[in-house]
This record gives sequence, C-alpha cells and structure tokens, in this order.
Amino acid sequence: MEDKDLLEKIRNEETRNYGFNLLVREYQERIYWHIRKMVIDHDDADDLVQEVFIKVWQNLDKFRQDARLYTWIYRIATNECLTFLSKKKRRFFLPIGDIEGELAHKVDQGGGFTGDEIQRQLQKALLKLPDKQRLVFNMKYFDEMKYEEIAAITDTSIGALKASYHLAVKKIEEFLNGD
Repeated sequence: MEDKDLLEKIRNEETRNYGFNLLVREYQERIYWHIRKMVIDHDDADDLVQEVFIKVWQNLDKFRQDARLYTWIYRIATNECLTFLSKKKRRFFLPIGDIEGELAHKVDQGGGFTGDEIQRQLQKALLKLPDKQRLVFNMKYFDEMKYEEIAAITDTSIGALKASYHLAVKKIEEFLNGD
C-alpha cells in the first residue's frame, strides 16, 4: 500500500485504527530487525518496537510528508535505539567495554542469531563499533540501504556516512583478522 493511501486511512476518523494497523503490519518486522541488530536482546527490541509505534501514533499529525513514511519511522526507531543504548550505559554506570561484554555474552548464548561461527564473530565485531558507526554499518550492509536513505534517516551527510561505513568495515576486518 502506498504511503498516501495509508495516511488517508489514518487521517480519516472512521478508518484511523484500521489504517494504523496496516502501517504497523507494513513496517513492524523491518523496524524490529533494525533495532534488534543494535540492542541484540529480543525483549529489549520488542519493547523498543512498541515505543516506536507509540511515538508514530502520537506524532502522525506532525508528519509533513517531505520524506517517505518508511524513512520517518526508521528515524524514530534509530533515535529510540540510540537513546536506549545511551540510557543503558548511564544506568549501570558501565564503561562502554562492559556493555559490549554484556551484549557479546548474549551473542554467545545464541541471542537469536542463526549461522555459523563467522556470523557470531561478525556480531561480536559489530559490538566493538561506536553505536552510530554500527548503525550506519547495519543499515548499509544488512538492510542494503542507499547512502541517501541513511542520510535522510540519520540527518548526516553522505560523505560522513561513507567515511563512517569505511571505518566500520576496517575495524571489523581488523577484529576478524585478530589484529
């Protein structure tokens, strides 16, 4: 369904709930995996997805349609993710390495990721990256998004995104090669 059709249903008082349910069905799984790659834990990702769609519901009247609905929702999800990770670090007064260790432990326990040892090692390497760098890597590599889309979501220049992605790839390669 096109964005304009979804928005029409949502803005019509009689079809508002139905339209929003369609919106959630359309984007929920992609948003879940976008968040899950950042926070690792299924329960945290589930909670954040709910928070994202609550914010979407509360702010739909503010959506200006100068971007795609998908981009706008991803931006909300991205901000929720970064806020969550930041709060988690502050709440436990843990240095970043300890949060990495906690998330790496979840990866080792299975963490819902399928695949062989290289997949597990890649996930551990990703946890070594700063949150924003990891976010850019996930969006480019796993979600196969174009730099233009990532720029719209993160409000970052394409040049900065390319540099960030390049640095992330370099750090991941170094981790995987044991450097």
